[in-house]
Amino acid sequence: MTQKILGLLGGMSWESTVHYYSHINRCVRDARGGLHSARLLLHSVDFDTIATQQRQGDWAGAAQLLGQAGKGLAAAGAGALVICTNTMHKVADEVAALAGIPLLHITDPTIAALQRAGVSRVGLLGTRFTMEDDFYRIRLQAAGFQVHVPGAEDRAEVHRVIFDELCLGQVLPASRQRYLAMIEALRADGAQAVILGCTEIAMLVSPADTRLPLFDTAQLHAEAAAAWLIQA
Repeated sequence: MTQKILGLLGGMSWESTVHYYSHINRCVRDARGGLHSARLLLHSVDFDTIATQQRQGDWAGAAQLLGQAGKGLAAAGAGALVICTNTMHKVADEVAALAGIPLLHITDPTIAALQRAGVSRVGLLGTRFTMEDDFYRIRLQAAGFQVHVPGAEDRAEVHRVIFDELCLGQVLPASRQRYLAMIEALRADGAQAVILGCTEIAMLVSPADTRLPLFDTAQLHAEAAAAWLIQA
């Protein structure tokens, strides 16, 4: 039987792409046993280019860049794509169309996990694009969730920590405490759980840090990717 190959669009940042690669491989090993590992193709972009396009609002350019990268992965044998970041799912449909193969959307396994947990009111932390634009929240709301985000000042701080610290591999205790305070504020506002809607945030906070359930989108996405590979 020919095993499927999955294409990863990574590097946004590479700090979180490392976790995707390792977790997908662990899931495949655990499912298949022995020395089995995941058949993956990785296109790791220069994140500075993508981050500049984000700041400039050049989402069409970013979609073109990732779409062409996905097309290359498809030509090399990938049967599906994973974008290893939440923010760039803003252009997920455009990337999938350019690549010509299915894309495993990061919100789908997150929604499924929230539904299994019986959650209806969720807090959302991520880049300012993820928290403020509608591309992410609209999928959550369509699934029946009420979405809470921090206030403007806290959103700016969440975004700053992601780009100025976590994407550079810096995990600072002061930033952890600030995030935990925001999570507590979301709980007080009625959130029953918090979505870690940026693939780097789990570097900073973990379920052991807070009484509110945390849903790590990077881990859930990686598990869904592994499940796609394992399925016959």
